[in-house]
Amino acid sequence: MAGLIRMSFDSPEEVRPFEADSGRLELINLEGGPVGRATFRPGWRWSEHVRPIAGTDSCQAAHVGVFLAGQMTVVMDDGEELTYRAGDFAIMPPGHDAWIVGEEDCVFVDWQGFADYAKRK
Repeated sequence: MAGLIRMSFDSPEEVRPFEADSGRLELINLEGGPVGRATFRPGWRWSEHVRPIAGTDSCQAAHVGVFLAGQMTVVMDDGEELTYRAGDFAIMPPGHDAWIVGEEDCVFVDWQGFADYAKRK
């Protein structure tokens, strides 16, 4: 076992901005892969603010994480839809669009799906 580790999203190892200043992804890189904290501003929508970066019709990342603030609606390619709120744990398979609900920033910490998320080529 490696022992205690302390890292902070206040000084992330990498920051990836979304299109149109609609938010950002902050990454901490661990041995098992990155952990990311994404902040999505009101008006953010994956299909508008990340699709141009990803180059896919829908988000192809699988997400496992927790919402710390705000609300986000996710709709799968097959039409299944769910709104997540602060305090919710989430599992989202690949193949979805998402957008922010309301006028509050939405903050999501993800342990699985942010390795290549919003990564510019």
